[in-house]
Amino acid sequence: MTIVTLRASLHAPMPAPPPVAALPLLDASGAGIVLGDFIGDDGLPAPLVPTASALFGPRGVCFAGPDGPFFVSDTGHHRLLGWSRVPTQDNQPADIVIGQPDFTSEGRNAKSDIGPATLNMPTGLASDGVRLAVADAWNHRVLIWHRIPTDSNQPADLVLGQADFVSGQANRGMPLPGPETLNWCYGVTIAENKLYIADTGNRRVLVWNSFPDANGQPADLVLGQADMITRDDNAGVDTTSIGMRWPHAVVVHDGKVLVADAGNNRIMAWNAQPNADGAMASFVLGQTSFEANSHNRGGYHPNERSLQMPYGLAVLDGGLICADTANSRLVGYELDNIDMDRSAVRLSGQHGFQKKGDNRWRFATRDSLCWPFALAVQGQLVAVADTGNNRVMFWEKA
Repeated sequence: MTIVTLRASLHAPMPAPPPVAALPLLDASGAGIVLGDFIGDDGLPAPLVPTASALFGPRGVCFAGPDGPFFVSDTGHHRLLGWSRVPTQDNQPADIVIGQPDFTSEGRNAKSDIGPATLNMPTGLASDGVRLAVADAWNHRVLIWHRIPTDSNQPADLVLGQADFVSGQANRGMPLPGPETLNWCYGVTIAENKLYIADTGNRRVLVWNSFPDANGQPADLVLGQADMITRDDNAGVDTTSIGMRWPHAVVVHDGKVLVADAGNNRIMAWNAQPNADGAMASFVLGQTSFEANSHNRGGYHPNERSLQMPYGLAVLDGGLICADTANSRLVGYELDNIDMDRSAVRLSGQHGFQKKGDNRWRFATRDSLCWPFALAVQGQLVAVADTGNNRVMFWEKA
């Protein structure tokens, strides 16, 4: 071998690793039931006129019991739709509506004053089977019902983020946040009698160590910031194991706390419940280190270890599933012995880990996705807020 040839071989790029084959996450035949899926005679989606069956950019889904009720944050119509039982037919109409005077009205806060049954861009939903919570994002508050609502426009019993039910300013109109304020709160989780709120606009997650019982009650703990009065991206420094940028969802499982840190294109994880403000995460998924934050690791195409604006999280049969929103796919991780930069092993919505594209760059089908935002699980059934397709899918585990 000549010296020139040797030098060339030393500087030649390493061959790319072979693609990793994905195991199916959800049934390959697609969703069994779809809500809000209306197609006109021309083959295009029907106009988004509010009805008891139509959806516009839904960003929250929630099972409140094994057989129901089931709730959807119909975000674009500024309302909450409820089914007394889990729907069993495509486009099944809802039984109740909260946030609008009827099923055919729309508008922020029902085009009226803020109250205990009005909504402005509702997003995340959570229930423990008794209570229901909704992140009323653009009213900068979380509404809570002590008993799952069964009637249309049943008023909420408790509000967090505001001092009362008629206020709606970000951080209560103050220049800095506090333990009792919220700003564009997009996610809410009830777990082990604790309440977690993804206070997205303040770049933090707030935790109530016991379920709150008073309006405007301050949180006990903050993640993503060093204290309760800071709201900077990534806690005001470079990306680290502490800061967040656009946190959107929280899940708690087997002692672990996991947060979809959408703006940093990663999932942050704590191996045990944090007990101090600004606690450092134990590891992240979607990036090689705590300092990295590029979407798809700086590439255009994703792979089994990358993420692009992950917004939704849930636990399915002991594994973590993530709505990898901007890649229009769902990815699944094994939670046993999970640690830094672990790769996903399961996939739905795309035909390979290296694929992306809204509906795989085609018309929507029962096994495709367009910017999925939220997930909920009941047994082997996954509800997907397929936001870009203006629909909700009920999809069985593979």
